[in-house]
Amino acid sequence: MPDRNSETTGNKLLGLELVRFAAAFGILFWHYQHFAFAADIPADIFRLRQPFYPLLRAFYDYGADGVKVFWCVSGFIFFWKYREAVADRLVDGKNFFVLRFSRLYPLHAVTLLFAASLQFAYFKLHGYFFVYQNNDLFHFLLQLFMGSDWGFQKGMSYNGPIWSISVEVLVYVCFFLVLRYLSRAAWVNMVIIAACAAARMSGVSSPVIDAAALFYLGGLAAMARRTLQVHKRPHKLVLAAWGVLCSAPFAVPVFKACHLDPDLYILVYAPILVFCVSGPVRVSPSAAKFIEAAGNMTYSSYLLHFPIQLCLVLACSAAKTAIPVFSPFFLAVYLATTLAAAYLAYRYFEAPAQNFIRHKFSPRRG
Repeated sequence: MPDRNSETTGNKLLGLELVRFAAAFGILFWHYQHFAFAADIPADIFRLRQPFYPLLRAFYDYGADGVKVFWCVSGFIFFWKYREAVADRLVDGKNFFVLRFSRLYPLHAVTLLFAASLQFAYFKLHGYFFVYQNNDLFHFLLQLFMGSDWGFQKGMSYNGPIWSISVEVLVYVCFFLVLRYLSRAAWVNMVIIAACAAARMSGVSSPVIDAAALFYLGGLAAMARRTLQVHKRPHKLVLAAWGVLCSAPFAVPVFKACHLDPDLYILVYAPILVFCVSGPVRVSPSAAKFIEAAGNMTYSSYLLHFPIQLCLVLACSAAKTAIPVFSPFFLAVYLATTLAAAYLAYRYFEAPAQNFIRHKFSPRRG
C-alpha cells in the first residue's frame, strides 16, 4: 500500500499548483501599475519607481505572461482529467457545462457586480472610470455571459481581468466538441497548434488563437506525462526535459537579438515547464495542504485584485490623499488584502457555491 505522502502528492499535481500561484502572483505585480493610471492612461515614468523594483523586476515586467502560463496549465489539467472521460462519453455535455459553470461563474457574477458598483462610485468622484472605460449596458451584458473578449467588445470593461477567462471559455467548448466528435489522438492537438501558428504568421492576431495554442500545448504535455507512466526509462526523458527547461532562459538574449516574437518563447517554454513540474512531488501532508490552498486561491485572487484596487483608490479619495503608489507599505497592503480576500472567498464562497451547484445539477463531480 502506498504511503500517505506519496498518495497525496501523486494525485494533486502540487508542482502545477505552485506554478499557478506564481503566475497569479505575477499578475498582481503587473497590475500594480493601475495605481498610477489617469483614466486608462498609464504613467510613463512609473515603472522603475515601483516598490522593490530591482528585486521584483521579473514580476513587474513580465507578470502579464502569467495569463499565458494559466492557459497552458489549464490545457494540461483538462487533458489529464477529462480527455478519456469526454472521449468515452463518461462526461456528457450537460455535466461538462455544470462542472465549468460551477467553477467559474459564481465568483465571476459577484465580482462583476462588485466592480460595477465601485466603478460608478469612482466615476461620480472623478468624471471617468478607473482603468477600464467601457462600462455601459452592452459591455455589462457581454460580461454577464462571460463574452467580454469574444470580439464584440469596444474595449475592456468593469472587472477587466476576466477577459482571459472569457477567451478560455471558447477553448473549453472546442476541447469538448473535438474530443467528443473527432478524436483524442495527439495529432489533433498538433493540427490545432499548427493552425494557430499559421494564423499568427499570416498576421491574424487574436487572444483566442493564443489561448487555444497554449491550451493544446498543455494538453500535449499531459499526454507526454501519461505516456511516461508506461515508459521503461522515464527518468532519462524527464531529466532531458529539465535540462531544456533550465537552459531555456539563456535563449532569451538570442530571441531579443533576432527580434523574434516574445510569444514564441512562451509557446516553447510554458509546455516544457508544466510537463516538468507535473511529476510526483514528495512533501509532508501539511506542506501539501498549504500548496493546495495556494493553488485554490489563484482564481479568486485573479478576479478580486482589481475590485480591491478600486477599494484602495476610493479610500484614498475619501481621505483626500494621493495614492501612495511608491510606498512599500502600500504594496504590502494591496498584496496582503488581495491574498486574504482570495483565501476567504475560496473557502467560504467559491467552494460552497461550486459544491451546491454540482450536487443540485450534476450526477458526476470533477
